[in-house]
Amino acid sequence: MKSDIEIAQEAQMVHIREVAAKLDIPEDDLELYGKYKAKLSDELIRRVSDRKDGKLILVTAINPTPAGEGKTTTSVGLGEAFGRLGKRAVIALREPSLGPCFGIKGGAAGGGYAQVVPMEDLNLHFTGDFHAITSANNLLAALLDNHIQQGNELGIDPRQIVWKRCMDMNDRVLRNIVVGLGSKMDGMVREDHFVITVASEIMAILCLADDMHDLKRRLGRIIVAYTFDGKPVTADDLKATGAMAALLKDALKPNLIQTLEHTPAIVHGGPFANIAHGCNSVRATKTALKLADYVITEAGFGADLGAEKFFDIKCRKAGLAPDAVVLVATVRALKYNGGVAKADLGTENLDALKKGIVNLEKHIENLQKFGVPVVVTLNSFVTDTKAETDYVEQFCRERGCEFALSEVWEKGGEGGIELANKVLLTLEQKESHFKPLYPDDMSLEDKIATVAREIYGADGVTYSAAAKKELKRITDMGMSSFPVCMAKTQYSLSDDQTKLGRPNGFTINVREVYVSAGAGFVVAVTGSIMTMPGLSKNPAAYGIDVNDDGVITGLF
Repeated sequence: MKSDIEIAQEAQMVHIREVAAKLDIPEDDLELYGKYKAKLSDELIRRVSDRKDGKLILVTAINPTPAGEGKTTTSVGLGEAFGRLGKRAVIALREPSLGPCFGIKGGAAGGGYAQVVPMEDLNLHFTGDFHAITSANNLLAALLDNHIQQGNELGIDPRQIVWKRCMDMNDRVLRNIVVGLGSKMDGMVREDHFVITVASEIMAILCLADDMHDLKRRLGRIIVAYTFDGKPVTADDLKATGAMAALLKDALKPNLIQTLEHTPAIVHGGPFANIAHGCNSVRATKTALKLADYVITEAGFGADLGAEKFFDIKCRKAGLAPDAVVLVATVRALKYNGGVAKADLGTENLDALKKGIVNLEKHIENLQKFGVPVVVTLNSFVTDTKAETDYVEQFCRERGCEFALSEVWEKGGEGGIELANKVLLTLEQKESHFKPLYPDDMSLEDKIATVAREIYGADGVTYSAAAKKELKRITDMGMSSFPVCMAKTQYSLSDDQTKLGRPNGFTINVREVYVSAGAGFVVAVTGSIMTMPGLSKNPAAYGIDVNDDGVITGLF
């Protein structure tokens, strides 16, 4: 079969105005970025705000493995299948980061015949949203250092600066740096740090803001440093809010593109789920719910990260209530969790499947704790045997889940009809009783412990001395009502990526805590997770090129 990029480049896209027309969006409400991309106007978003919401369907997955799961592919294919069934559906996705695109993971436009296009644009610069976020982040950093250089009227303690610069690239040497070297005119010498753009608080803020007024309110609350007497210093204190908002004016507007089958896709925002909250923007999701009867959205990585944060942060903050969850797995990934080497995953192995399916079991249990009906889908591979798929189906039915095979990678929307019908049946027969995992008034330590025990299966939580101290400071500042955003490896339910399946007898180790006061959550960094990733020995960038005609190759 052809590669993803070959399929995408051969696609016959329609003008974005035709895609918009499927949702009754007038051309005047599109801000065009060429023929195939557009931003939705603020006027449209305001005009549809009083409409009844459609049904909200979350797509999540088991813990990712080298065998592949296909969460975005399933999201896209499910949306296409709804279209084939004559349903008015929209897919609401995150924007990809350049970091994994040039690193290990590759692009994030789906795969096979279940992709959003233009694929190259989406995976590279798209409409400039990430550039705007990066610029706003670094403007705040520049104003902070300039304030200190120009007399430090606020009394900022350079040893307590918590705001970090960012860039949308994996670059490990920028994790810990020294700035201000040179003469007195070059600033104060101090230790500084970079995070990847998707880990910036401004990314989280953009994805949680309702409108420009809310965006500015949140930007102004960002804590950048503390004074010598321990008081927080905010972006408002630095008079940075207005200029940052100006840089983000267009980035705040959701983007409209299409699938290979011309199903509308609103793609906006892109926080990672392992180091941030892992969901597309509230604005995009809420707009999609007003424009369509069915909205298919996704949350990053496994359900222990993306889905938990979708429920406990995004839905809590935005007042959203999902109607159903699709949990994606593959026979190959389950066998990998059962101890089979990647090279041997194509061989039938029911013993390994039975051993590894405990990972799927834990995710089913976790999702059911939120009161939302669950549909399990197996992303089909040609090497899967009937005995293996039958075993998984029976396993799911015994746990109260609908089950469907998905062949969207190979067949596009046609391969998702069975899954779409099972989702429609679930929406019809099972009522969602969504509730977050913990209440707002629970202490921060208890919130972290609840996620660790209930979702990860940990025995408990340990803290570094610095993390304990910071939790007390955040509580003393009156922010203990915030939800927690756990920064954890995506590869395991634990904070040790080597522990596959359903680990037990472990503790979660929190080494760092900080508050994202503008976004409105507290981040707990666990294990060895990094907010600025590095490149592998053979990064994907080695295989990416562009020919003399401007055609990009090797982009997944």
